[in-house]
Amino acid sequence: MTRRIALAFIALIVMLLALAVVPLGLSLSQREGTSFRDATEAVDRTIAAAAEEHLSDHRSPASMRRLLEDAERAGDCAAVFDAAGQIVAATECPGRTGEGDADDEAVDSWGDLARQVLVHPETATRERDDRLVVAVPVGDTTDPVGVAVLSRSADSMNDRIGAMWGRLALIGVGVLVAGVLVSVALARWVGRPLRAVDAAALRLGEGVLDVRVPGGHGPQEVRRLASTFNTMAARMEALIHGHRAVVADVSHQLRTPLTALRLRLDLLAADADDVTAAEFAGAQEEIARLSRLVDGLLAVARAETAVPRPVPVRVDEVVDERVTAWEPVGRERRVSLVGRCGTGLTAYLGAGDLEQVIDNLVANALDAVGEGAVVRIEGRATRDGVLLRVVDDGPGMTAAAREAAFRRFGNPEASGSGLGLAIVHRLVTANGGTVRLEDTVGGGLTAVLELPAPPSQGPSRGPRAGS
Repeated sequence: MTRRIALAFIALIVMLLALAVVPLGLSLSQREGTSFRDATEAVDRTIAAAAEEHLSDHRSPASMRRLLEDAERAGDCAAVFDAAGQIVAATECPGRTGEGDADDEAVDSWGDLARQVLVHPETATRERDDRLVVAVPVGDTTDPVGVAVLSRSADSMNDRIGAMWGRLALIGVGVLVAGVLVSVALARWVGRPLRAVDAAALRLGEGVLDVRVPGGHGPQEVRRLASTFNTMAARMEALIHGHRAVVADVSHQLRTPLTALRLRLDLLAADADDVTAAEFAGAQEEIARLSRLVDGLLAVARAETAVPRPVPVRVDEVVDERVTAWEPVGRERRVSLVGRCGTGLTAYLGAGDLEQVIDNLVANALDAVGEGAVVRIEGRATRDGVLLRVVDDGPGMTAAAREAAFRRFGNPEASGSGLGLAIVHRLVTANGGTVRLEDTVGGGLTAVLELPAPPSQGPSRGPRAGS
């Protein structure tokens, strides 16, 4: 964002400089050219006035020659033509070796210009070889007696125009440098507090509930945003801590009386007759079921109030560990449990979350299948992370049951508490993943989990495992 603000500000400055400096330079160049032309014409008119005294009044040409000498000393070339287009007097010019020996091309050019003025008595100008040539009629403008021609080099004008453009360029560069410095300072002033808010939001999303944004920096709107974020973070921290405290209190308050009730029923059943003992056994089963339900609800509550702090997790190692942990249960139920994952698979999850997810899915699968069945855990790398599947060949679920399975008590036909899949859904989605249920080819149910990869790497490494 800082770079975009700075670049936008610099682009605006460049545009303003282009709109201001270039037209100003063109205007000054045009004015310099006009001033140069007017000065040249003024000198030529002075020579024409002196030439009129000589050609019309037949006075001494001394005044005319003195003006020609002055023009020569100033670096100009001048010549006076009579009514027949012949040179009366001329200065020494580049390419001339003496009076009357002017360069043929220059003489022809001046003569043509002089004859043009004699035919159309008005001031004429022509540019030739970086020189400005001005021809002014001598005498009456309707019946001139001659023409005064003055050629002046445009080098001095070009030098002044070049120096003017140099000064404008220097001013433009100075303004641009100052604008760059101001734009960078402005961008940092706005961008730094926004980056602080972004970093704090990222840490809050990772579970650091006590993170806060330093206030008092940047524009008023950014300071207000930081204050609002801090208020939100404080309220979120209070709510989550409050939920955690409620879960802990409920866990203690419910488990203690249930445990005491079970112990009392055990004592009563020991001294009861067979009929009464059977009733007590049924009551104990209901208490055990209630205990499992309470544990499930508390597990869901803990999952919903927990804010995961994702870390890189080796999926293949966790799968191997959980398969080893569940193998005794599988052998007891005569169910084969197989883990098949590519080596080096890594996901980005909260610590311990993947273990809970696999435990709940495997427990559900073992409860659903019969003897001789197979439960497989398969993992492979994808472009965005890891694809993990828990496959069983049990009775499966209907489409309506699969749609409601991730809600609390969503599956009324579940043999357990019906909360395992709700816990799985909460843990996976809280970590930025997705979970869905599909039919297994040939019969059964497949839980498909898409787990995110660590932010510093692309697709998780490891060979892809087949189905």
